[in-house]
Amino acid sequence: MDVVSRGFVGRRSEPDPRIPPGQYLESAFPVLSIGATPNVRTETWRLDVSGPGGDTGSLTWADLMALPTEKVTVDLHCVTQWSKLDTTWRGVPVAAVLDAAGVDVADARYALVRGHGGYSTNLPLADLLDGRAWLAHTYEGAPLAPEHGGPARLLVPHLYLWKSAKWVSGIELRREDTPGFWEQLGYHEYGDPWREQRYVGD
Repeated sequence: MDVVSRGFVGRRSEPDPRIPPGQYLESAFPVLSIGATPNVRTETWRLDVSGPGGDTGSLTWADLMALPTEKVTVDLHCVTQWSKLDTTWRGVPVAAVLDAAGVDVADARYALVRGHGGYSTNLPLADLLDGRAWLAHTYEGAPLAPEHGGPARLLVPHLYLWKSAKWVSGIELRREDTPGFWEQLGYHEYGDPWREQRYVGD
């Protein structure tokens, strides 16, 4: 999760075609969060999923670990202007998570993803399917650290990183779009880094 900071400026590097406009290359993995880092244990972790028709389902950590896992190497782009290239993750495709939860997605067009600590973010459902998003639990070969959203976070690398909600606890599938935490405070509804969609009006 990223924080609003129009004045955040980092070191500039030589142009790289994988770095969107207005971004700079970062070698570290900055931690930007609101509030304290939740202590979420895998023994009690649970993901609640609801469909637009009111049907619900849930997964435990054991359920998640039993689903097919993919290894992906992706670039990350934070709204505070840093980009980190070639990060490697393991996670479950969101499509497989929704299927395992057993909810009807036929009428859904949007998702509101919730995390422990009260965070939420909204996305078109299409951006979570077809190999575009994962529920990630491993980063660079190790269990995902709490400060980076562990034990599991949403990973949507084609959008700014605030859309990749940390400490995921729920996915609400909806017919209509509903702004999430930062979207209500002026962040762009979609957040495409290549179009510099940082804030409302971009």
